[in-house]
Amino acid sequence: MTDSLQDSIIAAEADENRKRKNGLYRQVSAELADNMKQGWADTERRDLKPIAQAAYTARRRLELSARFPDELLVIPAGRTKVRANDTSYPFRACSDYVYLTGDQSPGAVLVMEPGQYGGHRASIYMLPRSDRETGEFWLDYHGELWDGRRNSLTENEQLLGLPCLDVRTLADRLRPSTAPVRLLRGCDADIDAAVGTEAGCKGDEEFRVVLSEMRLVKDEFEIADLRFACEATALGFEDAVRALATAEPTPERLIEGTFWTRARIEGNDVGYSSICAAGSHATTLHWVRNDGEARPGDLLLLDAGVETRNLYTADVTRTLPVDGRFTAVQRKVYDAVHAAQEAGIAAVKPGAAFRDFHDAAQRVLAEHLAAWGLFGDRSAHEAYELGLQRRWTLAGTGHMLGLDVHDCAKARTETYVDGTLAPGMVLTVEPGIYFQPDDLTVPAEYRGIGVRIEDDILVTEEGNENLSCGLPREASEIEAWMARLRD
Repeated sequence: MTDSLQDSIIAAEADENRKRKNGLYRQVSAELADNMKQGWADTERRDLKPIAQAAYTARRRLELSARFPDELLVIPAGRTKVRANDTSYPFRACSDYVYLTGDQSPGAVLVMEPGQYGGHRASIYMLPRSDRETGEFWLDYHGELWDGRRNSLTENEQLLGLPCLDVRTLADRLRPSTAPVRLLRGCDADIDAAVGTEAGCKGDEEFRVVLSEMRLVKDEFEIADLRFACEATALGFEDAVRALATAEPTPERLIEGTFWTRARIEGNDVGYSSICAAGSHATTLHWVRNDGEARPGDLLLLDAGVETRNLYTADVTRTLPVDGRFTAVQRKVYDAVHAAQEAGIAAVKPGAAFRDFHDAAQRVLAEHLAAWGLFGDRSAHEAYELGLQRRWTLAGTGHMLGLDVHDCAKARTETYVDGTLAPGMVLTVEPGIYFQPDDLTVPAEYRGIGVRIEDDILVTEEGNENLSCGLPREASEIEAWMARLRD
């Protein structure tokens, strides 16, 4: 081994020791360094087939290219984020990067360079296999012996259908660019710094908006993945019901962990923090502490979704009687929410305004609240026009769904909430009633009851399809379903 190689190895390990102050090993002997370079089999995979979405990601890049001719487009995957000290959160790639590549490699960057005769040349810059000559594969704390094997650049080219280059050369490649640059900022600080601020905030914000709006209408691959996410989510709900005890409290965290196990088996993870809200916790819309107990006689509001290995997520809510039977007042509130959801789903169709399903569901909720005397002398129509039902419904009735649980969030208002539904859009319909335990404006029997029913709805040419229809919604069907699962 040369002196320069030995020096580089010692320097590399010293750098790692700076990151891990109390590492036990201080240096590497020449003999160990030589030993670690030898005796490794060739693990290169050859004749790989393209991933299933490669043809779809190619079409998406062509659409993006047409939107920004003669401009350099840069979309990073992002980097791992520190959880505590030297431990990180599990990496989850930027959704726009995944949408355009099908890849999930940390630190990777999609670069689309304008061609001389129009269009763009797309390449992915990513880490190659760990270098065994320098010892990187075992000396670097994120080398392959620590974090696991990664694909070679050649393997990724076969899988993704794109040229793949060493990301460590990217900063120098970006700096001399004379073309206008559009960058998806905020994903990778190093890439942000390499590009600089010349692109301008306005141009980059427009880029982010276009990327978000491209995802409003899903293609065949995305719809199939969302359908699978809903099917897997249904299995997770069945698991959760089986975990509910009927004679003693069940910890909310047991319910959370039960669903998470199914999500990890069927997919990548949960698509968002599961809401396992029992009793009065169900009146808190984003209850993710999950530190209470589901007691017989209470309702459990379970809002959870499986994220597939391609990162598309379901988003489903069911409100379940813990012991398998609704009380009279629980069923009264549940039936009102179910009627509202039925009206909302019926309003989802091509050509309808996005807001139509929200308005339809909220009007039904207002009618029930008025019938219960909660608006005093005001009619349901008057209360709705004044928004008075929001004291007990609070949230909107749904949102777009896809790679993000709240998908397409950066789209323009005029193309999203003020826009029109089109075939291929996928959205949630999720009305709810939430009577806070300390709300003195409602009868005591209602206080502490929270009900939400949520399904994932695909807009079709003829109307809509409920992708999450594998789970029952009507109260008597819920009771019969729970009884079957517990037999």
